[in-house]
Amino acid sequence: MVVSGCVAPQPHSGRTVAAFEVQLHTPSDRAEFLAILRQVSQAEGLHVDAENDESLRYTAEAIPEANRTLRAAIWRGTEDDHAEAVIMDGHDHLGLVWIAFLEGEDPASATRFRERVMNRLVLRWPETMSLPVMPTGSIPNPHQLVKTRSGYKLDPAYVSSYEVKASSRLVSHPQAD
Repeated sequence: MVVSGCVAPQPHSGRTVAAFEVQLHTPSDRAEFLAILRQVSQAEGLHVDAENDESLRYTAEAIPEANRTLRAAIWRGTEDDHAEAVIMDGHDHLGLVWIAFLEGEDPASATRFRERVMNRLVLRWPETMSLPVMPTGSIPNPHQLVKTRSGYKLDPAYVSSYEVKASSRLVSHPQAD
């Protein structure tokens, strides 16, 4: 997942093409979320690597800004050859887990996988919200987002931080949102 301010060129396979926020406030929510990801991943020949709670706690104690309730990735290949998705929340949005889907080595397979995952996740967590992916492949920081009926959009005050025009559908327009 690429976050705000990161505009270095990325290989197309590692570029974020879609992202969503899922509210996972309890350990059972997180376990169910990971179970869904594992089921769909296995059916697609992928696998999920997720950091355990002890490791997450240790990291948060050492680096408070790295506090998370979930950090995982979905991989293609037995040696974690190609990432298909990155999943995490952050110290500034604990329990609001972001899943970012990458273009992948095989975009058609990556799209099919993304659609299967999101169908299952939205069915279980209907309050799931889309996140705007900027032209650079980055996702704005939580404080730069505005919640709308159709998902999050970039706060117009931050347009200059991204390669996006104020008139873009990625930017919040209160009268239209």
